[in-house]
Amino acid sequence: MLTLSFPLLPKPHLFSHLLRRLSTTATAAAAKPSMDAAEETLRRSLAARTAAVAAQATALDAAAAERELLAAVSGGAGDANGGAGMSREAFRQAVVNTLERRLFYIPSFKIYRGVAGFYDYGPPGCAVKSNVLAFWRQHFVLEEDMLEVDCPSVTPEIVLKASGHVDKFTDLMVKDEKTGTCYRADHLLKDFCKEKLEKDLSLPVEKVTELRHILAVLDDLSAEELGAKIKEYGITAPDTKNPLSDPYPFNLMFQTSIGPSGLSPGFMRPETAQGIFVNFKDLYYYNGNKLPFAAAQIGQAFRNEISPRQGLLRVREFTLAEIEHFVDSDDKSHPKFGNVSNLEFLMFPRDKQTSGEKATKLRLGEAVEKGIVNNQTLGYFIGRVYLFLTHLGIDKDRLRFRQHLANEMAHYACDCWDAEIESSYGWIECVGIADRSAYDLHAHTEKSGVALVAHEKFSEPREVEKLVIATVKKEIGLTFKGNQKKVVEALEAMSEKEAIEMKAALESKGEVEFQVCTLGQNVTIKSNMLSISKEKKKEHQRVFTPSVIEPSFGIGRIIYCLFEHSFYMRSSKAGDEQLNVFSFPPLVAPIKCTVFPLVQNQQYEEVAQQISKALKASGISHKIDITGTSIGKRYARTDELGVPFAITVDSTTSVTIRERDSKDQIRVSVEEVASVVKEVTDGQSTWADVQWRYPAHSSFSADE
Repeated sequence: MLTLSFPLLPKPHLFSHLLRRLSTTATAAAAKPSMDAAEETLRRSLAARTAAVAAQATALDAAAAERELLAAVSGGAGDANGGAGMSREAFRQAVVNTLERRLFYIPSFKIYRGVAGFYDYGPPGCAVKSNVLAFWRQHFVLEEDMLEVDCPSVTPEIVLKASGHVDKFTDLMVKDEKTGTCYRADHLLKDFCKEKLEKDLSLPVEKVTELRHILAVLDDLSAEELGAKIKEYGITAPDTKNPLSDPYPFNLMFQTSIGPSGLSPGFMRPETAQGIFVNFKDLYYYNGNKLPFAAAQIGQAFRNEISPRQGLLRVREFTLAEIEHFVDSDDKSHPKFGNVSNLEFLMFPRDKQTSGEKATKLRLGEAVEKGIVNNQTLGYFIGRVYLFLTHLGIDKDRLRFRQHLANEMAHYACDCWDAEIESSYGWIECVGIADRSAYDLHAHTEKSGVALVAHEKFSEPREVEKLVIATVKKEIGLTFKGNQKKVVEALEAMSEKEAIEMKAALESKGEVEFQVCTLGQNVTIKSNMLSISKEKKKEHQRVFTPSVIEPSFGIGRIIYCLFEHSFYMRSSKAGDEQLNVFSFPPLVAPIKCTVFPLVQNQQYEEVAQQISKALKASGISHKIDITGTSIGKRYARTDELGVPFAITVDSTTSVTIRERDSKDQIRVSVEEVASVVKEVTDGQSTWADVQWRYPAHSSFSADE
């Protein structure tokens, strides 16, 4: 009998580290164009063993290699999240089932079978969201002395025309040629590549490299290139397998009209930032005409997603929290950068992405010093975002900051980083931190005719060469009458480039067509209406358009990732079932504590009411449960809601406080219990601190 020997693969327990690395690679679009060396070894080993089977080798050996590769490529978020070795899909389903059953969130309009991309937050979900936003205000608005505004969701078309959203806020869409069902083209190609990489274990190494490259450049593919790939791979409509149309652009904004006539078009805002930009002049004045300063806004945004999926991660209405930090483009230093410069966390610069490396820990100060991060102010906000997310409860080992590749960068951006959080769906962009230069204020200045500029006063006058636009108001008034002011303002707001082009046209033709946005039309400007020249002048101040650093937070995405990072399972006391637990920090927990009379007893219930009154006076959210259910089951119910502390009334003079994750208990007097819970939930003390001060309590009946 012929016997063959094969090189041994690593033992299965060594794959727990590898599988997360490989599944991360398969899900991050631009993260890793080249194949991981370990995966390449596995694929080549599987191919060798499969070939050996054909030559009468042992089939069991090939099957084992296949199982190991499958685990490495497609397994694993469950382990990282306390899912006891569950697959990503099984772990995700366990989380979602718990969230919906306990009413953290549910599909909107559920009794009418729902509408894709819309979700309602239930009582605990609302509480978590409210706590996250309260901490956001404390961490950013209060700490940085920001100016908070609240602008309308309905936005006139002219505003979004100026910002570029009307013309460019699009995704490429394809249609089922028979049913007309629409799909997002890049998602279909991305899903095809990911499924092949994760499930087709016979793929040759060269094909794997090709599919990884497509994922890396997906955002940079044109409509024609995207369509060609869809045809090349034979991708069809997921639901019907019918052929698909060629990709074409679809604007993601919800259109509406303002007023009953329908003559004033508008849109539901796709972001909250434009409301801040158009108010810059007044905010600058409110701030004492001083830079730098930041304005912030929390509000709803709307995007008519083509095929929303992934629960709270891709929806049609969502909450954004955005900051616009206005700064002099000549000085982007930050006085508090030293507070965050020593932070060290996972960073993924573009050079590591393009060379096929992985994210590594980097000190923030070093990243700014080496020019990896463009400037101190951008770096400062990256550091502050890191602190915000980790204080909420995001696992720092599953949080990274990825720099945009060249093909992702807007033409006007100086630098841009995304805070990405790893979930069962892979790496999810939850916060964008961008240096947008002066693009937005320039765009609105040009379109509105109102100068959105800042001033720097000089200690001594400076001689500069200045473009002078001198309007002849008499001639303009005779021609445009009541519109004279708007025409003059638009002419005086011209950029230097526009003015020079107009001067040349007037000298050659005597007149030129000029768009006045505030009138919504073009007008004819003649040479007798203005003069354009360059003069040397002494100036007492510098007038300039500020740059803006913009951190933009997708609150729903952050909350969903927090749900996954906080979820784990543990065995019941009897060991006959798995109990769900959300390990929310007290900062974001929907309910801070529960109050349980140990048994149904009038004296205990009176003490419970006394404690409840003290908790209310201290502003602590809580819940009383006086049902006759066993104390263990009551603990399990509240652990599933993420309640960090449970107060059990088992005497009239003192009570026990149980901590959710350790299940440790201390004994505290009835008079002190509210103050103890408050100092721990407010972050003044840790649970370990209070354990030192109060006697431990142990009771077999008080466990699950």
